[in-house]
Amino acid sequence: MASDGAAAPLGSIDNPAKFQNQDFDALLQECLKDKKLFADPTFPAEQKSIGMPKDPNPAKEIKWKRPKEISADALFVEDTIGTTDICQGQLGDCWLLAALSSLTVHSKLFAKVVPPNQSLSDSYAGIFHFRFWQYGEWVEVVVDDRLPVREGRLLFSYSRTRNEFWSALVEKAYAKLVGSYGSLKGGNISEGMEDFTGGIAYSLPVASRTPPVLWRILTASLSRGSLLSCFIQASSYAEVGKVTADGLVKGHAYAITDTNKVAKGPEEVLLLKLRNPWGFVEFCGSWSDKCKEWADTEQSEKQRIKLKLEEDGEFWISAGDFSAMFNVVELCSVSPESLEDGDTSTGQSTWTISEHKGSWVSGSSAGGSRKYNKSFWKNPQFELVLREQDQEDEDEEEEDDNDGEEDEIDKGEEVLKEKNKAKTQKQKKKHCTVLVELLQRNRRQNDKINFLYIAFHVYKVRTKRLQGACLDRNFFMNTRPVGRSGTYKAQRGIWRKLRLDPGHYVIVGSTYRPNQPGEFFIRIFSKTRNTLGIDTCRLSPLSRLSVLKTVFDKSCHLPLETCRQIIFGEDTEGRATLSREQAETVLADLLALQSVFVQFDEDSSGSISPFELSLALEAVGMTCDGKVVQLLSERFVGGEPHLSFHGFVSCVSRLRKLFALFEVETSPEVKDRGINSVSREMFSSYHEFTLTGEI
Repeated sequence: MASDGAAAPLGSIDNPAKFQNQDFDALLQECLKDKKLFADPTFPAEQKSIGMPKDPNPAKEIKWKRPKEISADALFVEDTIGTTDICQGQLGDCWLLAALSSLTVHSKLFAKVVPPNQSLSDSYAGIFHFRFWQYGEWVEVVVDDRLPVREGRLLFSYSRTRNEFWSALVEKAYAKLVGSYGSLKGGNISEGMEDFTGGIAYSLPVASRTPPVLWRILTASLSRGSLLSCFIQASSYAEVGKVTADGLVKGHAYAITDTNKVAKGPEEVLLLKLRNPWGFVEFCGSWSDKCKEWADTEQSEKQRIKLKLEEDGEFWISAGDFSAMFNVVELCSVSPESLEDGDTSTGQSTWTISEHKGSWVSGSSAGGSRKYNKSFWKNPQFELVLREQDQEDEDEEEEDDNDGEEDEIDKGEEVLKEKNKAKTQKQKKKHCTVLVELLQRNRRQNDKINFLYIAFHVYKVRTKRLQGACLDRNFFMNTRPVGRSGTYKAQRGIWRKLRLDPGHYVIVGSTYRPNQPGEFFIRIFSKTRNTLGIDTCRLSPLSRLSVLKTVFDKSCHLPLETCRQIIFGEDTEGRATLSREQAETVLADLLALQSVFVQFDEDSSGSISPFELSLALEAVGMTCDGKVVQLLSERFVGGEPHLSFHGFVSCVSRLRKLFALFEVETSPEVKDRGINSVSREMFSSYHEFTLTGEI
């Protein structure tokens, strides 16, 4: 919370960014004043929001209804939040709903995602809001409560009681965030868990721990507020969704909601409570709802663990059976402190975090893996400075130094290695502890997910090697990494906890193959006085034009003339220099323009057509008519059939200056002509407008 009356920073949980610039409070008050129900224009009650082909059968037509049109006694929340409030509908988003089921166990975390005091009766206007973590910031998403219905029933997520609607509305808000309901089909549980908490999600192979040890780890994790889920790996696509003889579904996400012990004679049985997001189809082995073990259990024991023998998708399973039947546990910790095995103190965390967004640009900063040694060095590089050692090493798995596997693509198989017990007995040393996570951004689109294979490498460097430019090809050809994430994986996020000596390091994030465009987010948790520098190729101290040209040429392919335009656009005193603050502003803007350019370069050709240019300009806030776009294309293509990135930068720079001058223009004659008319005149005559306020 903000203190002393100061406003919370934008993007924090107390002041989330407004998704699509929709302010919930303002919209709610407007609807109440006008006595109307909110109808969201940005996520309309239409087929495009479903994001899947329309069923040709008229009997299966989708209708959009509000909760009270579906159920006469509709409620947002009935009594308390529970795991059985969430049942999967006709959408393959068990990964999301399993994460949501895990969230219900932790009331404080739940309140972050589902703000309290929302109702279908008090101050009701058909509008609701939810908050999700998105790559370093919390985002508030507003939705109306029109939900897709088929044959009188909710098409997607629903409550087991059928009259509770909070889970269906959370699902709708998340669908809006990623583009459509169809974009939710298929995914990894960790993705949902991170977006509900802002925490760090990771996988734990079940076979890597004995059942009692695994049970203790999961018990401690739940007590610290971690979200837990699990699944049985399917050996082929055909096996996904197959129900085993024990009533378990392969390739399906389950939430782990509780652990406990039950006395059985002189012994104690270790149990885990799981939930199938379907809301039915349960485990039928020992300690399940219909097993004989419960009949032989003391009533007091059953009351203590709040046993419910109902077909609601929730069931108990022994730690031994769990370890024998499940393959992977997914955990999401809200703090790096929670990543240790077993019980740890819950004192104040000493971790600090650095976060940055960036892009892999085809033909520029998408250099591929180390196998592509001619281009690997072009990948984004981040400087990490470790100054102080922290606590002694814990007994953790050692870093795998097998160079033979690090640049291979992960095939989805877990390779388990026996720990070398001799290593755990070595004398403990103090190191700097850092946790690095690399996430792909915006890969859920158009009824599909398209995750690239990604990884990161960490290199130790001498201070003198970092003189404001990228480390070159020779460095990477002759230097081995001191840490890495492991094999390249096609999933949204990868992370690794490292223990390094004090010193200077460079972190390189990459896709497996070169020239694969994409956006990424990197965050580094560290202790004591350790810092992460922004991408060393782009945000080093830039004070002279020559340095600016060199850095931009490598990362963005900006020619010298374009660099001059950028500098003089910032420097109103006519000096060919930029302060560090100006340089950081310019480079942050360039990275944002890169993201827009990549988004509309749909064929990944490194250029955009006039039609794509029109859409790209709208994305940066400048709407031009068709004639202006045509003139811009002709002027800035540089003899090429389409517009390059540096042409796009020049185009935007000129337009921004023109728009700014038009904004302050006082001549009624010029104002009456309109910005598009003035733009057509300027660019058709190739007249260079001055920078003194005259148009």
